Formats: sequence, structure tokens, C-alpha cells
Amino acid sequence: MIRVLFVCMGNICRSPTAEGAFRELLRREGLDRAIWVDSAGTHAYHEGEAPDPRAIRAARRRGIELERIRARRVSAEDFEIFDYLLVMDEDNQGAMEALCPDARYLERIGYFMDFAGESAGHVVPDPYYGGPQGFERVLDLVETASIGFLTHLRTEHDLRG
Repeated sequence: MIRVLFVCMGNICRSPTAEGAFRELLRREGLDRAIWVDSAGTHAYHEGEAPDPRAIRAARRRGIELERIRARRVSAEDFEIFDYLLVMDEDNQGAMEALCPDARYLERIGYFMDFAGESAGHVVPDPYYGGPQGFERVLDLVETASIGFLTHLRTEHDLRG
């Protein structure tokens, strides 16, 4: 089984949205039993909380369920457990590198948006302090990156579904 962890700062906006969008794509493609998906934050600001209600509403409009996700902080064990630790921005990348318990796991850390194509850039912008349009933008970005990432996984791991 392939294991994927999506990471942002507080684990209530971007990373749970990525988790939900990617999980829904896997379900539609019949690969939800081949790939384990989770999300976490580099900080424990919102540990145990549900995703931001604006993220839940925006995702629900696209048929993506986030309600069951609960925020948690990245743990040292995550670096061992997950094959891919996909971050949303440079701050998350730096925090993950600092949290990494062993240099051999550094290669597992990468930008989720690297799978969205060259013109997309590295960053999924944090919508927390903005309006509803920011959450729609995050969904647009993570849905695009999810398709690219699944294409990568199909090639790298010879997945069929």
C-alpha cells in the first residue's frame, strides 16, 4: 500500500482539502484500497478540530467530504510511515525539514503543486484570512495537483484501477 500525507500549517484548510479531494479521486478511480491518505499540520494550533467550515462548505459543493477529518500535528513516526509527505508551501517545507528525525526521509518531502504542471508554481495559498473565493481557489489547485499526482503514482507504482 502507498501512503500519502498532505501537510499545511494548522491542518484545517489546505491539507484536509487536499486529503478529501485526493481521496475522492481515488474512490472514483477504484484505487482507494491501494493508497492510504491522511493529512497533518506542522503546528498543533487546531489539534482535534474539524476543518474550517468554509473549507467544508466549498468541498461539499464539489462532492468532497471533509467533515470526518480532524486536525493533528505531524509526528516523527509520519516520516517513517508515509511514502509521500506533500506540503502546501515553503514554510511547510522548511518546517517539515526541521521536524524530520532522520536525513534519509528528506527525499519523501515535496511540494504537492509540483504535480500540477510547471505553470502552477509551488504554493497552495492559505485561504484562512480571506473570503470564500480563497477556498474555491484551493480546491481548484488541489484537484489539478491530485490528477497529476495520481498520474505519477500510476507510472511509478504500476497502479491500475
